[in-house]
Amino acid sequence: MTLQIEINNQVFVLHNTGALYWVEKRMLLISDVHLGKISHFRKHGLALPIGAIFKNFSKLDKVIDHFSPEKICFLGDLFHSSLNNEWHLFSDWVNRTELSIILVAGNHDVINPEKYNDLNIKVVSEWVIENFLLIHDPKVRDGLFTFSGHIHPSVRLIGKGRQFLKLSCFFRSSNQMILPAFGEFTGTYVMQPKDDDVVYVVTKEDIIMMKADGK
Repeated sequence: MTLQIEINNQVFVLHNTGALYWVEKRMLLISDVHLGKISHFRKHGLALPIGAIFKNFSKLDKVIDHFSPEKICFLGDLFHSSLNNEWHLFSDWVNRTELSIILVAGNHDVINPEKYNDLNIKVVSEWVIENFLLIHDPKVRDGLFTFSGHIHPSVRLIGKGRQFLKLSCFFRSSNQMILPAFGEFTGTYVMQPKDDDVVYVVTKEDIIMMKADGK
């Protein structure tokens, strides 16, 4: 279910929901939840099951119960679109969670920041903590290790008989890590690892580390 790693003398725990826990800061990093997406598509006629709306909140509760963090930083695209009925569910979730929440705004975060302020959620464009950069769109910046989202990274695993499996992943290069999309029905983008990249594949049960050569 989890895998512990170290970056710049700090300990991070990868969870198979797609969340990342920063041990020293007691903070969860979560990217691309895309709340409201299911309601948005249902409104436009796509027949998605209404029960799927609650899966994102169940996943959030699961990872909070596991780590008992003091705060959560959402790395962008927390809400997929303009306000819809899922905002009320989110508001209720925030009120019962009672954690400090920071949103690093992403390209889908078009809701007026005042709505987040009303929930005591701080909205920023980026956040530098010590020698780490927290941002939505992956960026390389000298002297900082970047945590980001936006890409919805995945890898394609090829088996015998031309069979293949596409799985979400944490994608790590020398100075950054891109988190998988946390939300349901978000889609993925297949990455092509280079020699020095490390991929942490997310399965239903575990996190599996793989080098670019497949080992």
